[in-house]
Amino acid sequence: MIKKLTILLLIGFLILQFFGPELPEVINKNPKDLITNNPDIPEDIKTILQVSCYDCHSNETTYPWYSNIAPVSFLVARDINHARDDLNFSNWEDMNKLDKASALDEITDVIIDDEMPMAIYTAMHRGASLSDQQKELLVSWTEEFSDQMFD
Repeated sequence: MIKKLTILLLIGFLILQFFGPELPEVINKNPKDLITNNPDIPEDIKTILQVSCYDCHSNETTYPWYSNIAPVSFLVARDINHARDDLNFSNWEDMNKLDKASALDEITDVIIDDEMPMAIYTAMHRGASLSDQQKELLVSWTEEFSDQMFD
């Protein structure tokens, strides 16, 4: 009985590999990107954003090996699509000032509430976890950057 169940699960797993989701497109040239269009962003902030945010919140996703293996591929595709819908740094310049300010305020909130980066992401990408100092830097920057937009 256990042997038959194991074989059925293995066959199901193999079949599932042929019906995985289409992963969101990767685009490495993004002329409307936040970092590209704001050269005054401090290097430490750029690094934090690129390491801890850009895989999900930009078109510049670097997919890990496991992102092509179902059922994980379904989770990766869902999370990235949802993240890009919420905020896509690659389309920053398409946003109006109020939407940008709202996005920066939301970044502050999710950082303070330890909602981002997501625990499931940092479990697999240890370098993406934010230290308390990085959180403070990022929160300070979002507030300053928002203020600068309205000067």
